Amino acid sequence: MAVIKWLLSAGPTVFLPMLLFVFALILRIKPGRAFKAAITVGIGFIGLNLVIGLLTDNLGPAAQAMVKNFHLSLNTIDVGWPAASAISYGTTLGSLAIPIGVALNVVLLIFGLTKTLDVDLWNYWHIAFTGSLVFAATKNFGLGLATMVVHAMWIYFLADLAAPTIQKHYGLAGISFPQGASAPGFVLALPINWLLDRIPGVKNIHWTPETIQKRLGIFGDSAVMGLIIGIVIGALAQYNVTKILNLGMSTAAVLILMPKMVALLMEGLQPISEAANTLVQKKFPGRSLYIGMDSALAVGQEAVLSASLVLVPLSLLIAVILPGNRVLPFGDLATIPFMVAVMAAVFGGNVFRIVIGGIIDIAISLLIASWAAPLLTITAKSAHFAMKGATSISILSDGGTWTTLMIVGLGKLMTWTGIIGLGIVVLALMIRLNKFHDKKVAAENN
Repeated sequence: MAVIKWLLSAGPTVFLPMLLFVFALILRIKPGRAFKAAITVGIGFIGLNLVIGLLTDNLGPAAQAMVKNFHLSLNTIDVGWPAASAISYGTTLGSLAIPIGVALNVVLLIFGLTKTLDVDLWNYWHIAFTGSLVFAATKNFGLGLATMVVHAMWIYFLADLAAPTIQKHYGLAGISFPQGASAPGFVLALPINWLLDRIPGVKNIHWTPETIQKRLGIFGDSAVMGLIIGIVIGALAQYNVTKILNLGMSTAAVLILMPKMVALLMEGLQPISEAANTLVQKKFPGRSLYIGMDSALAVGQEAVLSASLVLVPLSLLIAVILPGNRVLPFGDLATIPFMVAVMAAVFGGNVFRIVIGGIIDIAISLLIASWAAPLLTITAKSAHFAMKGATSISILSDGGTWTTLMIVGLGKLMTWTGIIGLGIVVLALMIRLNKFHDKKVAAENN
């Protein structure tokens, strides 16, 4: 536990390169090449975090200003994923999430029930989140542990299910996204995409950064689009001219720099991913392996960022007019790119569909986050989280996913029966998915 806490405090830019270096040596990559690949991944993550920080540091205050200017007064505050992760890992139950997640991942890999080797250790806070909520609702520690196991299984299943679509759309060979806030979006996007394909007129609307640039000329350029969107958000925040222009330049910089950082990170991951799949093919013919990474690798795509910036002010509008909503979007407004990253792959990078899917996702997330607010507030108090005067808190991203409603809802209402039943369902789905993949591989080989 001491080692795990040290790794968490060091952050992913330190422990991920260390983990990948050791993994590369196990895969028999030469030490020099393994070391270079590992530090390249670390440098990529540092660059990625700097760009995300640039977006968050500029977009967060603008969102706060919009909330103030429009006099929004919903009674539950969205504290955002950084606070939620601190709350999740701050409980006794949550501190066990990483060893549970890693052990389960190894077992599932051995038995061929998942193809995802999850090296994104930090994001095990997502299973700590649901486990802590179920514990807050039932006061049953064992049930909280079982919840984390079942939630992790769902995440691995969704990561495997979405991997081919993600790899094809983003060009991320051998990568999957076992990230709790992003992976559920794959299932949500499928029926939305199916429905949009059947609406006359709407089905023919296809906006991509390339088509937008072709039609709008220089105004469709990524940097110019980022500048314009930033200026619009700054105007809604009622900034002065200087701050509006600074926000515009910052969003333009994010749209240009993010893909470059992702490319650098992928440069380091490529030799490790190739070596891992070579080893798996040698030991287990017909099987493949995905390297599970943070969906931050996808948020840099122009279509994702452009649609997400449009969704920021729309989220505030939805929160005000949506019946039954009690959550004021705030902390997770800058997290919207992560929420729609996997959905964007299903929509083929169609900016129009990403916005439509994002509106539906945010509306659903607000209602689920409203339902989860009492449990999250109790959990936050038990983790000694500083409420800063707030009487009710929630989180738009993880607190609003359909997996949170399903897992926490069954754990709260049906306790052991619900969690065990859900575990059996996801296990059956894992077996089914892997049998389908094996048949597909066999057919391709023949």
